[in-house]
Amino acid sequence: MIFYDCATAPSPRRARMFIAEKGLEIETREVSIAKSEQLSPEFLKVNPRATVPVLITDDDTVLTENIAIATYLEARFPEPPLLGETPEEKAQVAMWNAIAETQGGMPVAEVLRNSNPAMKNRALPGPLDLEQIPELVARGKLRVDAFFTLLEERLSISPWLAGDTFSLADITAYVFVDFARVIKTRIPETNTATKAWYDSIGTRPSAAR
Repeated sequence: MIFYDCATAPSPRRARMFIAEKGLEIETREVSIAKSEQLSPEFLKVNPRATVPVLITDDDTVLTENIAIATYLEARFPEPPLLGETPEEKAQVAMWNAIAETQGGMPVAEVLRNSNPAMKNRALPGPLDLEQIPELVARGKLRVDAFFTLLEERLSISPWLAGDTFSLADITAYVFVDFARVIKTRIPETNTATKAWYDSIGTRPSAAR
């Protein structure tokens, strides 16, 4: 297998953490988004959509989305289970992972990509050059605040996002909560359940990846 990574981006970090939690060592190739290497002809041959992470499987199947990479690795290496075991657990992990992506990751990206001068004409990832929309910044900040509230409500009644065990949903939410530092947003001091959850994940070896 070959894993295409970017050390500074949140989406590849999610895959890195998943790989680490599985105890796997996979050949890794760094793709620097800062240097626009995801748009290079060489990388576009790997992934024409110009995004990372990418996992090339042993049979040369190209997987370009986190959920696809996680699904493949879980099927091949089921221990420890990170996508749930029972039908109910699997559904909860899928649900909370989607919530973390759409209500956490997307708003953080909305603020960053529409406000950072370095991302001029790169308002969305991928091969298209798209103009920033400054009006989306305020909306994105409100959505991030709402996500932190949602996390606190959930983690006040559940040790992990999807239930009683650590899962992909926690990896996704943790990475985006941590990445919110780029828009100068941190967990509110009053959100004690979220802070305890965040600190607990921070002690896992995978969090250092």
